[in-house]
Amino acid sequence: MKFVDYVKINLRSGDGGLGCCSFRREKFIPRGGPDGGNGGDGGDVIVRGTANESTLLDFQFRQHIKAARGGNGMGKDRHGRKGEDAELEVPLGTLIRDADTGELLAEITDEEPLVLFHGGRGGRGNASFKSSTNQAPREFGPGEPGEERWIVLELKLMADVGLVGLPNAGKSTLISRISRARPKIADYPFTTLTPNLGVVREEGFNSFVVADIPGIIRGAHDGAGLGHRFLRHIERTVMLLLLVDVSEMADTPPMEQYHVLIEEMGAYGAALLEKPRAVALTKLDLCGGQAPADVLAELQALEAHVFPISAATGLGLRELLRYMGPTVREYRAATTTHSSTHAAAATPRS
Repeated sequence: MKFVDYVKINLRSGDGGLGCCSFRREKFIPRGGPDGGNGGDGGDVIVRGTANESTLLDFQFRQHIKAARGGNGMGKDRHGRKGEDAELEVPLGTLIRDADTGELLAEITDEEPLVLFHGGRGGRGNASFKSSTNQAPREFGPGEPGEERWIVLELKLMADVGLVGLPNAGKSTLISRISRARPKIADYPFTTLTPNLGVVREEGFNSFVVADIPGIIRGAHDGAGLGHRFLRHIERTVMLLLLVDVSEMADTPPMEQYHVLIEEMGAYGAALLEKPRAVALTKLDLCGGQAPADVLAELQALEAHVFPISAATGLGLRELLRYMGPTVREYRAATTTHSSTHAAAATPRS
């Protein structure tokens, strides 16, 4: 399946139906009063999150989405029916922005339906204008128009741990060993072209989600390589795991790899550097099962948590998971205690 994480579409809620101007006309009732019904309300635009989707691909082929207009009122006090709603299912983690202003309209983090745009109100029929001073009103309402807007859907994957590294640092191999994810793995740069998610289940801990994003290179925050479009997917993570290839086959020296990752994350957004993080020294199977002593000492002076590992042989993975699991659990407990709410701002009906 093609991975799409950014689309621009046009949404329109339904127009309200016309009110009816009608008078009761029946045999033996010479002075029948007004009996025009009200028009129905237009359909709403409703957005619902789903865990069954991980891409916005469907919306590349549905650029215009419109709810149905309300039914027109009719004589004999018959009201028009409400227009059918237009429902959009988007992956969890989707941001909805106004395409013109960039205003954040909603952030979809759960499966509760959200009314993004209300349909127009139906027009009033002449029966509703009747009063003691106006026994035969001929007024009726045309119905309110629906709301139309160009919006941008932007997907930010919801994961607990983000794997960050240069191309071929071993991210895909690691996620394939600690979860059931099966990403494409090869020995050339940029094997990973789309983010991969894997669910890790560890002893004493239920589960947590790991995201493997395409390799970061110098200038990634400005769009170099596969660009900053993938850096957005680690913004929501609880913690980051920086992967540094310490084998002799690495194209870039280990410490230079580390500094590139730190610089690119900081340039993209300072908040990324404030997240809890650890460093994994990868591919120990290619260097005798031990990390170079000078690299290990230098990184331990900069980072509190450094784990020499080999995803190919499993060396050091248990210790790494024993750190990541409790870190995620502590964060979840803290956010539950403080009841952090990601509220969506929908357009209110006036």
